[in-house]
Amino acid sequence: KNSVKAMEKELVTCSLQGKEKAALKRSQIFQILGGKDLETKVIVVLGKAGMGKSILVQKICQDWSNGEFPQFEFVFWFDCKQISLPEKRYSLKDLLLEFFIKPQEGSKEIFEYILQNPAKVLLVFDGFEGLHDHENSPRCSSSQPEKDLWNIKELLSGLIQKKILNGCTLLLTARPKDKVYQYVSKGDKTIEIVGFSPQQRELYITKYFEGLPYCDNALKLIKECEYLFSHCYSPVMCRFVCFLCETILEMGDKSLPSTLTTVFLKFVQQKIIPMQTDVTAMQNQESLATLARIAWYLGEKHQSAMKSDLLPSKEVKEFALKYGFFLPFAFPRHSDSGEEEFGSTFSGFVIQNFLGALHLMLAEEIKDKSLTKYLSFPSKKKKPYNWLDLVPRFLAGLLFLHDDPYFCSLSNKDVKQSTKKQKTLLKYIRRLQINELCPERLLELLHCIYETQSNYLLQHVALRLKPDLSFLGIVLTPPDVYVLHSILKKSRKEFSLDLRNSSIDMQGLKDLAGLKNVASFRASLSDTVRLWKSLEQTKDYELLRASIEKFVLDPFKAKTMKDITDLSDLVEMQEKMINCVQDASGCSSYEIPAIKNLRKLEFALGPVCGLQGFLKLVEILAAFPSLQHLDLDALSENGIGDEGAESLSEVFPTLKSLETLNLSQNKITDVGAEKLATALPFLSSLKTLSLYNNSICDFGAENLAKVLPAMASLRVLDVQYNKITGVGAQQLTDSLRKCPHIKNLVMWNPTIPYGVLEHLQQLDSRISV
Repeated sequence: KNSVKAMEKELVTCSLQGKEKAALKRSQIFQILGGKDLETKVIVVLGKAGMGKSILVQKICQDWSNGEFPQFEFVFWFDCKQISLPEKRYSLKDLLLEFFIKPQEGSKEIFEYILQNPAKVLLVFDGFEGLHDHENSPRCSSSQPEKDLWNIKELLSGLIQKKILNGCTLLLTARPKDKVYQYVSKGDKTIEIVGFSPQQRELYITKYFEGLPYCDNALKLIKECEYLFSHCYSPVMCRFVCFLCETILEMGDKSLPSTLTTVFLKFVQQKIIPMQTDVTAMQNQESLATLARIAWYLGEKHQSAMKSDLLPSKEVKEFALKYGFFLPFAFPRHSDSGEEEFGSTFSGFVIQNFLGALHLMLAEEIKDKSLTKYLSFPSKKKKPYNWLDLVPRFLAGLLFLHDDPYFCSLSNKDVKQSTKKQKTLLKYIRRLQINELCPERLLELLHCIYETQSNYLLQHVALRLKPDLSFLGIVLTPPDVYVLHSILKKSRKEFSLDLRNSSIDMQGLKDLAGLKNVASFRASLSDTVRLWKSLEQTKDYELLRASIEKFVLDPFKAKTMKDITDLSDLVEMQEKMINCVQDASGCSSYEIPAIKNLRKLEFALGPVCGLQGFLKLVEILAAFPSLQHLDLDALSENGIGDEGAESLSEVFPTLKSLETLNLSQNKITDVGAEKLATALPFLSSLKTLSLYNNSICDFGAENLAKVLPAMASLRVLDVQYNKITGVGAQQLTDSLRKCPHIKNLVMWNPTIPYGVLEHLQQLDSRISV
């Protein structure tokens, strides 16, 4: 038991799931509580690719230039993909005063001032997840930051480890990957950008088309294509969808593509076709295939940038820049070097992913049988291609578009070979043990299947889903929810969903809870209560009633004050529900099934909030008529003490179903034991009482001994590791004779002489030592 709780403690320490959803102003980003003033402060901004991390840091730079953040005299912003090529080496001075901005004069004096005033410097590294091994210490000593040369990984490592420019502020943006999570624990503050809400999506689309004659049509068209609208939670995807919608409306079309693959196929088509002639078509095919190969091989190395002179030909370079697949940039120059060097980077992560998938389709050296390894569904380990995490979806989509006329015009592919690859995918998915996939792999599979738009595959997966689907702690984005919803809807099975700590938005929760074949669901309490209040306001009583009936709470573990507050809100909600359910159904009384059926409640707030949280919990305990197991034994020790024990004893008469009460490790003394003993007979169903590792002495043992005969249902009493002596042990043993119903009394205490305890055990074999 203790090892399990120890494991839980580790998970709590490393997990980011304790995060609070809150709107944060840019001005609050650099507000850090505690920490040493003279040490480097590390702020990490996490967000999936395309969430707007780069826009955020650009806005911070703009705010600073307008007089915000006066604590910083210098702000330096670096795009990691442009400075992270392995062959590039920099001194700190090169990086700050050559690459970022070159002062016309006084470089040496400015750099000396920076070294002497690090607290006035903000360094922003945008996209640092691309820098692996940032745990490595710099190889060189930092005694000469003006001259010592490091690659960017070593330099950033030295800054983070406070060996270089200690006292500055570092702002790092990154995609939330495994390596980043390992590192985040060292940060002073972690912020995650979660993307647009449905209302913000609508606002963005309206602003994009503002002033155009088809403004209203555009919003209607995008919202009608629910899958694409769900992808608009990502600002970058929202912009792509708007661009495509604009092009389609200008051409007089009435509908948008239904999958991501067809969206990007259309996107490429709109860029290339209008300017293409028969003469250039073949050349464009070749350039696109070359670009697709570059996208894949750079992606395998977790890169999106390269030196421009490494591009295979002038034609490919011109093609990539002309159609916006590549963006150019300049590398930093060393103060003593000659010519300026240029690089090229893919214009967007989704473009690189789409082109990477296109390469896997077009490359003749990749045979149909080896194609499935790039999908990697069964593996429970980290995805090998997580830098190109959209590739499997695009690949699955392209395999089912092999006879699409536009796809054929992009590639001079042999249709037979494409058909073989499609059959390989079909065979592979048919053989998958879908009901054994972990949640992340299952979601990836659902996305890939959705991209194929194959009714056979959609039905095949829907039939093989297991009835209990847990997404506990897995972030569910709006597109995840959409594909899950669309496939669940096709199944004839009944499902039970666990959506706790999934960051699911209210619309997603409403859609999934509203499915007729979702028989029950668990979700974060605050999200569920918010959904019910929303349904109450919109008078959607039918869905409100259905979602209340399906909601499951048992077992519930309270780990924060927010959990207790949310539970109180749920109980309060029950009072309000009576009225609106009465209006809808004519019932005069109503109990929320989740409240009525809660059987096990664990309380683990720890010593800081333990008593405060427990006193609040006690106020609502009477609302749970079926509560059988109340567990207050937490690894971090709640320490409810005598005040908590007294407060609990007052509600014992209402806990008619309670069978197990665990008050171990709560600093209860004789005072609390006396209060408990007085009320314990009211617990008419109690079978197990644990007071292990408290501070109960002989007076407390005497009070417990007095009430044991009156506790007819009690079978096990645990009072070991208290401060009971031979006197108290004798009183408990004497009382035990009058209690034939008790099966076990666990009584070892360091304060009871061993001989006495052994003697008592010989008198009554029910005593455990």
